[in-house]
Amino acid sequence: MTSPAASECVRCTTSLEWGDLRCSMCGLAAPVAAGASAPAAAVAKVLRCTECGAAVSFVAEVGAPRCAFCAAVMRIEQPVDPIEQADWFVPFQVMPREANDLLRRWLATLGFFRPSDLASTASIEALQPLWWAAWIINANALVSWTADSDAGSRRSAWAPHSGQAMLGFPNLLVSASRGLSLDEAYRLTSAVNLALVAREPRGPEGAVIEQFDAQRSAARRIIVSSIESTAAARLQQGHIPGRSFRKVHVAVLLHDFDTRRVVLPAYVLAYRYRGKLYRTVVHGQDGRCVFGDAPYSVGKIVMVVALGLLAILVIVAIAVAASAR
Repeated sequence: MTSPAASECVRCTTSLEWGDLRCSMCGLAAPVAAGASAPAAAVAKVLRCTECGAAVSFVAEVGAPRCAFCAAVMRIEQPVDPIEQADWFVPFQVMPREANDLLRRWLATLGFFRPSDLASTASIEALQPLWWAAWIINANALVSWTADSDAGSRRSAWAPHSGQAMLGFPNLLVSASRGLSLDEAYRLTSAVNLALVAREPRGPEGAVIEQFDAQRSAARRIIVSSIESTAAARLQQGHIPGRSFRKVHVAVLLHDFDTRRVVLPAYVLAYRYRGKLYRTVVHGQDGRCVFGDAPYSVGKIVMVVALGLLAILVIVAIAVAASAR
C-alpha cells in the first residue's frame, strides 16, 4: 500500500512528497533536484459548503449545488494552490438499495422511546453515496510517558510511573473530512477493510469524492495528535504497570513517518418523519454500521414519567398509611 516517494531527506532519509518544503522529521529544508519537475498540479473547481465547510469536486452535470454531507447550499470555489488528490479508493460493498433497507431496519431497532411507526412512516428524501477523505499513516515513534497507576501504591491509591517505549503505528486511519464530524468518522473507520483498496474508484454511479483541503505538511498537527491519543491507549495495555491508570501523558518523537491519502465509502441519507428532516450515515463496506439522528416519542416519555410519579405517590401513600397505624 505504498507508492514511490518523490525524494528523501538527505539528513534522516525520511520520505518527502512533492510540495513538502521541509522534512517532517528533522526540519531540514527539502532539496531541489536539478532538472526535476513536479507532477502536473491538479487544477479543479470545488463546491464549498456554506454550513459544514466540506469540499467536493465540481461536476457541471450534477446540477443542484447541494452539499452531499448536510444538504446546505454550496458555492463554487477555484483554489489557487494545487488540489491534493486521493492515492487510494476503498470500494463500496453496500449498494444503494441495501443502504435504503439498512436505514429502515435501523429505525425499527431504536427502542421503546422512539415512535412506533418510525420505520414504516419515515420517507427517504435523499440517498447520497460518497467517498470521504482520510489519511493512512505508517509511523514508528519513541513514546515517552508519565502516568499514575495502582502498581506499587502501598497505602496510597496511586503511585507515579514513567518510561519510554518504541511503538509502531501501521495503517493508522485519521479523518481528513470536513463533512463528517470526528465522532462520525471514528465510527466509520473502525469498520474499514483496507485490504481492498484500489487505485480507481469502484462504487455506485453518482458517488461524490470529497476533496483534501489541507496538504500533508499542514495536516501534521492533526496526525501527530491522533498518534499521541493512540499511543496513550496502547501504553495502558501492557507498557504501564498496574491495572488502573490516570493522568496518562505522552510525548511522541517520530522516527519514520509516511502518509497516503485515501477516500472511504459511506452513504449519507436524509429521511423525513412528520415534516422534519433527519440525517443518517450508512457504512459503504459494513452494513452493520448505521447511525444518525432519530426523533423521540414525546407521548411515551410523558407516559413513563407519569407512571414513575404515580408509583412514587403510591409508595408515599402506603408509607404514610403504615406510619399512621
